Amino acid sequence: MLLGAVTYNVLKDWDLETIITKLEPLGFEAVELRTTHKHGVEPSLSKAERERVRERFARSKVRLLSFGTTCEFHSPDPAVRAQQVATGKEFVDLAHDTGAWGIKVRPNGLPKEVPEQTTIANIGAALRELGDYGARMGVEIWLEVHGRDTQNPPVCAAIMRAANHPQVGLCWNSNPTDVVNGSVRQSFDLLRRWIRNVHITELASAYPYRELFALLRTSGYNRYTLCEAQASCEPERFLRWYRALWVELNRA
Repeated sequence: MLLGAVTYNVLKDWDLETIITKLEPLGFEAVELRTTHKHGVEPSLSKAERERVRERFARSKVRLLSFGTTCEFHSPDPAVRAQQVATGKEFVDLAHDTGAWGIKVRPNGLPKEVPEQTTIANIGAALRELGDYGARMGVEIWLEVHGRDTQNPPVCAAIMRAANHPQVGLCWNSNPTDVVNGSVRQSFDLLRRWIRNVHITELASAYPYRELFALLRTSGYNRYTLCEAQASCEPERFLRWYRALWVELNRA
């Protein structure tokens, strides 16, 4: 496994050059650029600007892994869902043009005005459409395990079965709802065949990270775990500490 970072929240005020020049010596090997943050890498960039982003990462040891979008597909309104899918396609284009591996999308709840299975089917259909588009562009779609009700692992498993697309996977999000009787094994076993990316939060918390890392290793996971921690007034010091703790928790 490799260690990277999400710009949410520790890096949210760093521009692109700062992200690259700070993460390299700190030993972080990839970054997910969350939309609206200071880095400014958004679908509004011109072709030339996208090429400059691609070239800058190519000259660095930091991989542009993914884009953290806020696209969500749980609305009962088909027009809203269609607009969210269209925005997702814009980020797929951006990922293709800048060399990113994937884009992160999310569910954000189960609307009470429609049955749960209807929402799951709606999200699955949107993911299939986006997955088809991503496949043509060589970009993966990662659904974050996210939202008050939709972060529950059985719900995300149902969404993945509804999507049923090889280009669509999950972003494990290290939520309290993963933990059953002090362990994440049950949730991990349910979702592991779809896990394409991993967000990790406060490593010093009660979340069983040593167990999670062991499960990831034994499953053959060889992708990234991305720091998505709370903001720090000393970000470089925090990230240095975070990597040291990550190394310790990741010991076999």
